[in-house]
Amino acid sequence: MNMLPQLQVAVDIGSREHYVAIGLIDGCILDEFAIAHTPAGFDLFFHRIEQQERLYALPVAVAMEGYNGWARPLDSQVLQRGYQLFNVNNLKLARFKEIFPAPAKSDVIDARKILELFQLQSHLPLAKGVLQAVEPVPEANRRLKRIARRRRQLVNEKIRVQNRLQSDLQAVCPSLLDITKSVDNLWFLHFLTCRELLPKLQRLHIKSLLEIPGVGLNYASLIRDWQSQARFSDEAEYVCPMILEDARRLLALMTTIKALESEIDQQMTDSVCAQHIDTIPGFGRVCSAELAGEIGTLDRFPKQSSFSLYLGMAPLDNQSGAHKGAKPPKHVNTRARRAMMTAACRHMACVPESRAYYDKKRAEGKTHNKAVRALGRHLSRVIWSMLRDDRDYVEPNLAGEKKVA
Repeated sequence: MNMLPQLQVAVDIGSREHYVAIGLIDGCILDEFAIAHTPAGFDLFFHRIEQQERLYALPVAVAMEGYNGWARPLDSQVLQRGYQLFNVNNLKLARFKEIFPAPAKSDVIDARKILELFQLQSHLPLAKGVLQAVEPVPEANRRLKRIARRRRQLVNEKIRVQNRLQSDLQAVCPSLLDITKSVDNLWFLHFLTCRELLPKLQRLHIKSLLEIPGVGLNYASLIRDWQSQARFSDEAEYVCPMILEDARRLLALMTTIKALESEIDQQMTDSVCAQHIDTIPGFGRVCSAELAGEIGTLDRFPKQSSFSLYLGMAPLDNQSGAHKGAKPPKHVNTRARRAMMTAACRHMACVPESRAYYDKKRAEGKTHNKAVRALGRHLSRVIWSMLRDDRDYVEPNLAGEKKVA
């Protein structure tokens, strides 16, 4: 089936400069130029496109690498102009370049190759799927995506700081760790940071201890027992400032993460997608927000199998001769996959039927991750049906009905 006439714009994205090629579906190149990643560069980009629009009176379609990455905010401005936007699948573009190689490698050639794929996508089977249409995403889901990603980054940083703090405490004063089960306890962090020098903690009186936020009589008693036999290593002089710095950073991270989680709660009230996913037992507001943000809109996916593949819950067949197996796909959203794996583990702890399915897969010889992914495959079908039909999760009844009616 032939494509409708349109102006096709290919953009090879760089960190500071982008190269643009404008052409028609018959292969004719109308214009080529470079733009800086600045407001002036963006103005030039749209000005040159509008010049061709006035000449040919055709709708505009733009294909660019790195949608929602280095392309920002040019990609959002393209959508605001009402142009159709396509994201270039870099892995498939690389395969295309291997099959139809150019004599050299440059930004000009890359932009022309994107334009060739643009023109061939309705004729060449290899070109299908290389350009993925970017559908409008609800504003609430866009915000959830940014907030949830920011929270995940801070949580990862918190884990690194926490591990470093625990290691340093073990080296300087191991007995300090004995008074707490985890170094990220708020009362313990407030205790560590209540004085500028760590050795001064062993001379605090009971009155001063009770003034520390979160420290009551029970914790004060534990601290008093530690004070009676506290010893610091020779490294304390230069390691203790590092410990205090990490403890303060940990407190700041926990405060910021808590604020982001409150913001997630507020944004979820405006996200239909997040509200539906949140009704699945075990998913919780954070995983639901992450999934809603990464999914964006169901219109992006032509069928349910594509949706499961995007979430990382659908392995690909890997068969050769008598060998039959599966391999993990590369075209997945790693953040959505992590959220699905976490949510699936929590889900099977809440739903006996899901736990039984997991145990069945383990009995078949599958590893823990493969069994969880198999359960996630079914859950991805459930989520697809829920979002498609605009409905919440339905608990299975004793008659063994499906989870989504």
